Amino acid sequence: MKQLLQNLKNGQTTVEEVPVPTPRAGQALVQVAASLVSAGTERMVVEFAEKNLLGKARSRPDLVRQVLDKMSREGVVPTLQAAFNRLDSPMPLGYSSAGTIAALGAGMDGFHVGQRVACAGGGYAVHAEYNLVPRNLLTPLPDAVDFDSAAFTTLGAIALHGFRLTEAQLGENVAVIGLGLLGLLTIQLAAAAGCRVWGTDTNPQRVRLAKQLGAAACLRAEAVDSASAFTAQRGFDRVIICADTKSADPVELAGAIARDRANIVATGAVGLTLPRKIYYEKELNFINSRSYGPGRYDANYEENGRDYPLGYVRWTEGRNFEAVVNLIATGKLQIAPLITHRIAIEQAPEAYEIITGKKKEPFLGVVLTYPVSQLASYPVSQLASSTAQPENRTTAQPENRTTAQPNNRTTGQPPNRETAQPHNRTTEQPVNRLTVGVLGAGLYANATLLPALKKLKEVELVGIASTGGLHAAHSGKKFGFRYACSDEAQILNDPAINTVLILTRHDTHAHLAVKALQAGKHVFVEKPLAVDSGQLTVIREQLSTTNQQLLTIGFNRRFAPLAAQLAAHFANRAEALYMHYRVNAGYIPLNHWTQDPLQGGGRIIGEACHFIDFFTFLAGSAPVAVRAAALPDGGKYRADNVTMTFTFADGSLGVLDYLANGDKSFPKERVEVFCGGKIAVLDDFRRLETVQDGRKKEKKTSQDKGHLAEMQALVRGVLTGTPPIPYAQLIGVTQAAFAAVDSVQQGGAQVKIEQ
Repeated sequence: MKQLLQNLKNGQTTVEEVPVPTPRAGQALVQVAASLVSAGTERMVVEFAEKNLLGKARSRPDLVRQVLDKMSREGVVPTLQAAFNRLDSPMPLGYSSAGTIAALGAGMDGFHVGQRVACAGGGYAVHAEYNLVPRNLLTPLPDAVDFDSAAFTTLGAIALHGFRLTEAQLGENVAVIGLGLLGLLTIQLAAAAGCRVWGTDTNPQRVRLAKQLGAAACLRAEAVDSASAFTAQRGFDRVIICADTKSADPVELAGAIARDRANIVATGAVGLTLPRKIYYEKELNFINSRSYGPGRYDANYEENGRDYPLGYVRWTEGRNFEAVVNLIATGKLQIAPLITHRIAIEQAPEAYEIITGKKKEPFLGVVLTYPVSQLASYPVSQLASSTAQPENRTTAQPENRTTAQPNNRTTGQPPNRETAQPHNRTTEQPVNRLTVGVLGAGLYANATLLPALKKLKEVELVGIASTGGLHAAHSGKKFGFRYACSDEAQILNDPAINTVLILTRHDTHAHLAVKALQAGKHVFVEKPLAVDSGQLTVIREQLSTTNQQLLTIGFNRRFAPLAAQLAAHFANRAEALYMHYRVNAGYIPLNHWTQDPLQGGGRIIGEACHFIDFFTFLAGSAPVAVRAAALPDGGKYRADNVTMTFTFADGSLGVLDYLANGDKSFPKERVEVFCGGKIAVLDDFRRLETVQDGRKKEKKTSQDKGHLAEMQALVRGVLTGTPPIPYAQLIGVTQAAFAAVDSVQQGGAQVKIEQ
């Protein structure tokens, strides 16, 4: 399918071919008919992308500080590589579209294939032929609403939420400052609510259009006198600022034309320097409106589909969408007069030349249009299938790689599932090369693991999948995969692939690992192996029936060069180890997915497992018991300031201090080990100091946490049939993380770890 993308590194806005996404539970796949270009948000993104590095730095000093902090901790080269990887990631544009549901994931009761809908949300309602949209960001369309008008639903909800925040009442005087799209929608909403509406703008054409839509309006130069006359010198009861400018002039004007104790709401991006005198003298209320309404930026609402009870939250963002659609259907919100340009998706970059002023022509509403006749040639039965790709879209594979489909297929379909069963797998034969399929194409994959894999001559990159397809397409081109797709089944069922890397979110790891093993693949899983004991049990049962395939997990630190030297310092020890690992992990907000016990597992299971494994690597076996205690959360943390003491079978102790309450500018990790008259100190995998018999040795390197060596170990493991990490340790470390969580919940009681 075609999708409009912005490259933040080189500033190019392009239309690319990417795989059609595959709907997951709680999502609909929508074939888009129209999408609205935002002259505010999207223009700012494009203008930022077009700046050179110095310009980007000047416009985002906050990001520069983050880069400098990271550089001081991790070194110049790794930091620059990470920064350029972020800039090089394709950015989808758009947040308001409309179309027809083509397929549904599980749990989408109330929606059906063929239903016309409006779509909302950055990252969801993007400028692409197909969108994946969660249920709470979908709004059914009545027959009276055409797709071009419906594409304005999201922007209409922004205007409606801003209007609601004013608490305007029937008959009150309402002023709208800024008569762009947002302002012209706002004056219509205020009029529909029975208010007397007045507006102002610097653009005479927009002033004229506001008058045609029923509002009193004037140019900015006449605003103060006109406002005084309109309100009979009383001032406006409510003022809504819809302007888009860095200047604080709209805020100053709002104060000048408002009555005493009026409500002023800013929905546009304006300078927020409040003039104290006028705001103090009139005791004005100022509110900065936040997008579409309650539910915005709440992952539980937007991603997980958990609605707010109507009796407690009458106007969520979803119910605002419904209200806007109904106003369009009844003719109270006119959209057609606002559309100045309709541009086909193939020519979409032209839209950004218009909104950024490169093309000197007036504009207001810029709508991208899409071919909609293809739905008939894209059978619903195939769309609903987890493996089907659109007809005639094999060219969506990475450039110059369309002929290298698995099995030389021309349809882009995966092989029949029966041919991918373990008894037919190619991995039963001697393996002399890794043919790799990757699930997940996020920043970690692109910045760390895929560059490491690319360096290994024994590895061939075959296929890569990501949920939306976009990031898989980008990574496929960047690293030279044969193909990219959006469906994990295509990777798992491909007989040309003998090794699968699972780099998805934590809650999917166990499920995908079991499916990959059942399909006869060797499996690398990024940590954690599982997020609960039930998942771990399923993996253990699968391993008990698996003979040929190999499973390993992304505990990279044990493979770091300095880690190997540290372990060698204590080789042939006759005493137990004392190990102390301090982790300055940094704060992560409670609403981040890693903090969700169901999705991320929490920080002990999701990340601290790394450091438990490092103890296990040094001790030679997994822990047998743990005692853990956490600082009070205070509503800010979630048991992520923890001290954990692990006991090992030989009497060794590992004390792990995992802390989220520090400063990220300070180095992240420090390991100290004491044993038999020897000491070793490892600082952030950049410096190792060893002490023995009064003599000190020091080794310094650029930071290396073992990712390349980990991939080399994976290759050796597959070629020799020997797991890089013993299964007892993989399972034991995961059980130890679960036990540490149990100990925290039991108030620090010692918990024995199942062996």
